[in-house]
Amino acid sequence: MEPRIRIAFLILILSQAVHSVEEYVFRLYDLFAPARFVADLVGIERSAGFAVANVGIFLLGIWCWLALVRRGRPAAWTVAWVWGLIEIANGFGHIALASAAGGYFPGLYTAPLLIAAGLWLIACLMRFERS
Repeated sequence: MEPRIRIAFLILILSQAVHSVEEYVFRLYDLFAPARFVADLVGIERSAGFAVANVGIFLLGIWCWLALVRRGRPAAWTVAWVWGLIEIANGFGHIALASAAGGYFPGLYTAPLLIAAGLWLIACLMRFERS
């Protein structure tokens, strides 16, 4: 896996971390039923459960980077594509939620960052496929 893909993947994971902080600070877990559901699954106070779930997502991303993408393992290609597409969808989802709410919705400010990082990763993957 070429260095540009490794860097793009790591930036995407770090972008998700920043996005998770925004969601937490502006209490997405109180406003959005799927976030409430995930936060309540942990079995502790909702805000703490939401934080634990998001730390888990971040750690999974870091593990994927360390164990798969950085080392160029066979699964890295699929993992990078899946993370990229999910984060692009996540970003557009937050923009759609804000539009439906008629104003700010938690995650809106960092949604463009997710979209840009995801598109960059996908572009790097596609460029590498062609070469």
